[in-house]
Amino acid sequence: MQRIHIVGGGLAGLTAAITAAESRTPVTLHEAHHSLGGRARTAEGPYLTNEGPHALYHRGPHRTWLEERGLLGPLASVPPLEGARFLFRRGGALRRLPPLGLLRLARRSAHRAPVDTDFLGWATGQVGEEGARAAAHYMGVALFHHDPGSLSAAFVQERLRRATALPPEARYPVGGWARLVDRMASRAWDLGVRVETGSRVGPGDLAELGRGGPVVVATHLESARTLLGDPSLTWPGGRTALLDLAVRTRRGDPFIVSDLDAPGWIERFTAQDPTLAPADEQLVQAQIPLAPGTPRGEAVRRAEDMLDLGFTGWRDRTTWRREALASGRTGAVDPPGTTWRDRPAVDRGDGILLAGDQVAAPGLLSEVSFNSGIEAAVRAVRLLGGTPRDVPRPAGTP
Repeated sequence: MQRIHIVGGGLAGLTAAITAAESRTPVTLHEAHHSLGGRARTAEGPYLTNEGPHALYHRGPHRTWLEERGLLGPLASVPPLEGARFLFRRGGALRRLPPLGLLRLARRSAHRAPVDTDFLGWATGQVGEEGARAAAHYMGVALFHHDPGSLSAAFVQERLRRATALPPEARYPVGGWARLVDRMASRAWDLGVRVETGSRVGPGDLAELGRGGPVVVATHLESARTLLGDPSLTWPGGRTALLDLAVRTRRGDPFIVSDLDAPGWIERFTAQDPTLAPADEQLVQAQIPLAPGTPRGEAVRRAEDMLDLGFTGWRDRTTWRREALASGRTGAVDPPGTTWRDRPAVDRGDGILLAGDQVAAPGLLSEVSFNSGIEAAVRAVRLLGGTPRDVPRPAGTP
């Protein structure tokens, strides 16, 4: 009996496995690691840090998909008091308000922004250079890119609108993403998905798997390029240094420090979910995008400078620290003249399908993984002559 093989057990792979299995199609999920989740894994306690995405955006299509299946679980939102502790670094000093131009630009419709013009050039014509640069730097939080102003105006403006929406769209899975991954994995097992962890699939294995049915490659794009031997599987992404800290609680610490002098972001994630750290400790993450070739140490120094401004005495209060570099592992970005439709296609032909956060599917951050996972599963089921269960599809997908 033919079955669908899925390579990769992150958000895209789990979404594809569940979607295909709901159509009563046999599915095997291969994950090279001994645990599922990919970049959505949450570190083991006592500090529950996430390697990958932190927020589910309220209006995103994947929230509906999860909610319909009872997989969403409890979500935390930003307490109103913490929202008042949102600070901006401007001219080397902390301020409570961004430039007026940034606020004005955040209200502009994304439909007015052109695809083929860079964001900084277009935004400067809308609100002036100061507001345009501040908006570009602010978007480092959602793009993990060292120069958001150089990207497509339409691409950046759509994300600016969502990242600045009121009330905020961001919701946080309580206890970290691992709990969401566990619920998705349980759903897959209940549907009869054969889950094989510690199962590393190499280029020579694909032909063997393909003889049994369609194969969905739901890995990082660089891994997919090697696995499929296809040099065309490239697309620009970001490069970001991550600094995670646990600090002893101090009243008055900011919730967020957004760097408007250059792309950079610090967030105290225990503000919305205290379960992420032991009592009387706070979990803080700095995200500092880096240009290609720039050493990680430079970003760490920038993060420490921002911490010096906003988190009084943080060095003496630190109880735990971790540094990491996410290179090309933070989702796709679209240069001027391109859209998500120009990224590597989901259907690669000959029964091979692609899913992940850098392929041709719409959405913000993790939404691309969900949307491409659904699209790949629907196509795989059809290749076997099955009828996919009716699932919500993003606008513009075939």
